[in-house]
Amino acid sequence: MDIHVSVIVPVYNAECYLAECLDSLLAQTLAGCEFVCVDDGSRDGSPAILEAYRRRDSRIRVIRQDNAGASAARNRGLEAARGAWIGFADADDTVQPEYYERLYLAACADGGCDIAVSTFASEQEGRQVAARYPFPADRPLGREAIHREILPYFLREDNLNAVWTKLYRADLIRRHDLRFPVGVALGEDARFNLEAFAHAASVRFLDYLGYRYREVPGSATRDILSKDYFGRALAVYETRIPAIEAATGLPEESLRRHKAVKLIYSVQSYIYLYFTPTPGVPFRRRFAYVRRMVGHAKVREALPLYWAERYPAAGRYERCVLWLMKRRLTAGLYAVATYSRLRNNGNRRQEAL
Repeated sequence: MDIHVSVIVPVYNAECYLAECLDSLLAQTLAGCEFVCVDDGSRDGSPAILEAYRRRDSRIRVIRQDNAGASAARNRGLEAARGAWIGFADADDTVQPEYYERLYLAACADGGCDIAVSTFASEQEGRQVAARYPFPADRPLGREAIHREILPYFLREDNLNAVWTKLYRADLIRRHDLRFPVGVALGEDARFNLEAFAHAASVRFLDYLGYRYREVPGSATRDILSKDYFGRALAVYETRIPAIEAATGLPEESLRRHKAVKLIYSVQSYIYLYFTPTPGVPFRRRFAYVRRMVGHAKVREALPLYWAERYPAAGRYERCVLWLMKRRLTAGLYAVATYSRLRNNGNRRQEAL
């Protein structure tokens, strides 16, 4: 049987959700799928679950390695993948039965494109939130649109970064030796995508919601105790990628503005995150972290650029946060973030009645 799509699944201590993920993959309507599960040194029941599913269905392949992180696991999966197209899934997420068929048909339509992109839904604090992209759907976008519109969007926004919303032509990955950066705690998806999109000849967006991202306590995106989110955002802000800059053709001032927008948007998210009560992380530590963020020289450098670009169209909450950031009023930021969280909780309770 020809393998049309290889789905790479890095697995690390995912026993609570792994079976649900695998069941959703095995329910795919697209014939010719393989699911390359890379066990990244799990210490829970994940290896036993993987072995049971491998014995039950030959479409599941299991690779084991010592713990080296999600990037290394995905790279190992890329080396082993046999499909003409490459997709990704996380071990605590699920997909709709027709998900990879829809992506595959879109990728092959009109002579084919190098990358097909879907929307996705995330579960955040008990609510389903859908991501949408400002690009035309169901038609191929060529190299000029990629370089002038999509790559700049990557530089300034976060919601297109995930690799599990995309299907990549395997030949694109092999020809350009695309790999995930190892040793990067956060942001590895963005770097991989920047390289992939910079080399792609065409992409296609689908207005289709087929991937359900689950945000679980203790996951990489919520583990504020061990993950230096702001440090990672600073690294992204300061890192230069000459190939991307050359592809976009943007002047230095425009690149700085795009990166400034992304940095300040991220800082606003982290303010809310760090002022959310978190077991095991004392309030004084979280307060000090936010104070350091707001006072950092790079934030002071980027804030005026963000202010000029976004402040006129910002809502009341964001305007208040920006004003407090500008004046370095950390206590005020705590008050505003707390009010917003309590208000959101109250709204959810009202919706449940």
